Amino acid sequence: MDTRQRLIVGSLWIGVAALMAITLEPGVPDSANAFARLFVVIVALFLAGIYLFDPWGILSRQPFH
Repeated sequence: MDTRQRLIVGSLWIGVAALMAITLEPGVPDSANAFARLFVVIVALFLAGIYLFDPWGILSRQPFH
């Protein structure tokens, strides 16, 4: 996966995290729904970090060449 594709996908995941973060209320989550939304925000930010920074070189490897 080249750098441009990684930036696009990482930006999309940041957009998902931002949209879900808008729906969260400030403070400590008090319901299962709020915890699920917070979990989605955390996972989306994690995936954005993986795509933007590629810390272990997983995305830059090309195993089928």
